[in-house]
Amino acid sequence: MKKKLISVLISSAIALSLTGMNAYSTGYGQGTAVDENNCPTGAVEFNSMYSGSGTYSLTGDNSRIIITFDQGYENGYTSKILDTLKEKHVSAIFFLTGDYAKKEKALVRRMIDEGHVIGNHGMTHAKLPDLSPDKLKEEVMSLHQYVLDEYGYEMQYFRYPCGEYSESTIEQLQKLGYKTLFWSFAYVDWKTDSQPSPETGFKKLTESAHGGEILLLHSVSSTNAQILGDVIDNLRAKGFKL
Repeated sequence: MKKKLISVLISSAIALSLTGMNAYSTGYGQGTAVDENNCPTGAVEFNSMYSGSGTYSLTGDNSRIIITFDQGYENGYTSKILDTLKEKHVSAIFFLTGDYAKKEKALVRRMIDEGHVIGNHGMTHAKLPDLSPDKLKEEVMSLHQYVLDEYGYEMQYFRYPCGEYSESTIEQLQKLGYKTLFWSFAYVDWKTDSQPSPETGFKKLTESAHGGEILLLHSVSSTNAQILGDVIDNLRAKGFKL
């Protein structure tokens, strides 16, 4: 009986290894504690652990802030956001899902033509630690190939859906040639039926500013579309490059 139990456990471990399933899935969050430079300590610790593997929550350039948007679906505000970025001469990173890349071709083409960076957010927005290595490769590279074929654009940055990652998936993405961007600040801007007021959103985004920041926004937010220009002006007034 004991030998049979050991055999079952070994077989299960081998199967887990072969499928790439990882029980140590972690949900990323920068936390609220900050250091003397107003930088979230959770992001600092994460960056020190994983930047050597091409995975970042900070840029390492204390004079700069990078604005990024997750593009899960279109809610009518991306054109206004692009108008503001063009007016302010700011380039952003837009992380696309497969659905967005296929349905919103005019907006994606505009992003590329106006000098923004297009990132990979997964073909189906799947939780990567739940996927086998083969399925993970398909999730990432099928979107990679679609964007290359459809737009002539080769993506190089990935963002984990919902921030769910594991050390195994970090290694796999690196092998696929991707660098991974998390963030050092994000706020609850994605709930379309419960948007923060412009005053609240502006205060959160400007008071949290820090050097090397990777700022995560969602383009479905009416608040973000409304305040983006003022936020950019405020950050520049603080001395940051965008």
